[in-house]
Amino acid sequence: MRLIPVTSLQPGMRLAKKIHNDEGVVLLAIDSELTSGIIRKLHNHGLDYVYIQDADTEDIVVKDIITSETRHKALQEIKTGFRSLIDPQAQKKNYPLIGRSFSGVVDSILNDISSDPEVMIMLLNINAKDQYLYHHSLNVCIYTLLLGKVHGYSTEELHVLGIGSLLHDIGKIKIPNSILSKPERLTDMEYEEIKLHTEYGYKMLKDEPGIPLLAAHCAYQHHERLNGSGYPRGITEPDIHEYAKWIAIADSYDALTTSRVYRSALLPHQALEVLYAGYGTMYDKYMMEVFKSRVAIYPIGLTVILSNGLKGVVVHIHKSITQRPIIRILYNEAGERLDSPYDLDLLAHHSIVIAGVEGLNTHMHT
Repeated sequence: MRLIPVTSLQPGMRLAKKIHNDEGVVLLAIDSELTSGIIRKLHNHGLDYVYIQDADTEDIVVKDIITSETRHKALQEIKTGFRSLIDPQAQKKNYPLIGRSFSGVVDSILNDISSDPEVMIMLLNINAKDQYLYHHSLNVCIYTLLLGKVHGYSTEELHVLGIGSLLHDIGKIKIPNSILSKPERLTDMEYEEIKLHTEYGYKMLKDEPGIPLLAAHCAYQHHERLNGSGYPRGITEPDIHEYAKWIAIADSYDALTTSRVYRSALLPHQALEVLYAGYGTMYDKYMMEVFKSRVAIYPIGLTVILSNGLKGVVVHIHKSITQRPIIRILYNEAGERLDSPYDLDLLAHHSIVIAGVEGLNTHMHT
């Protein structure tokens, strides 16, 4: 299978992975043939990439970081829980269950990521999404739990970290949608309003039964930065809780790699460059190194262009040096399809580097 930007899809291509909507309904099954109408709908549904079938890469299988069952159940729990937190009537009825339902989500994610000790952070934005906040909350929780697991937190610590990351943006449900979804640049006043989501989240969670107090502090501090350049309080490194520091990295990465109304998504290696601009000043150095060791900078299935002019698809990522994967070479320097594709291990060819990504120039911009 190959990972293709939606903007590079052509009629006649066939899907290699099914596409779901928020409710878990299959919108397109495996082997569905794409038409210009379907491609337009995929774009309108907010997808950035899809996996397509390809004879030369049919042995490439990309394993999901969590199962589709876990993802759909988690999204339903997040929707129900978020809505009950803002609706006093629902809260009176449901509040004893909120902490329990979020705990269940965290347990399911931990169970999935624990089944594969080598699991990497791949692009998660390959399903239709209508509610950015719910998907973003789930993605950040997945990323943060994986990082916390690599770091070596206990099950109890991971549980609190998981709930904190799941609820880090809960305060955004109090921000008008006209501001959250505004396609143009925000005014200073609107940006100040957005920043209030950290305080709203803290106030909503701090006295909530079944929600750890530390989770409220994660909502409060996830936009604080080591050098004091963050918000809402502009505190510095010693005063920021370590859980909030992990969430800050996962939150920024997921926002950068997801399409928004005002900009296209970045690919992982581009997002990592943006994060590294804040290495040690905004984000913790050790945590950034843990993150880098677990993120698939060039995800499996991505088509890349090498410094020697050859072009191929990423088939394997080395856990030790993720930026030097194994590439299946499909095209020669003249752009002609090879009769006999072959695998090239960049770890064994130090003079060759990845120089570009197919579809990048036409698809991506900051």
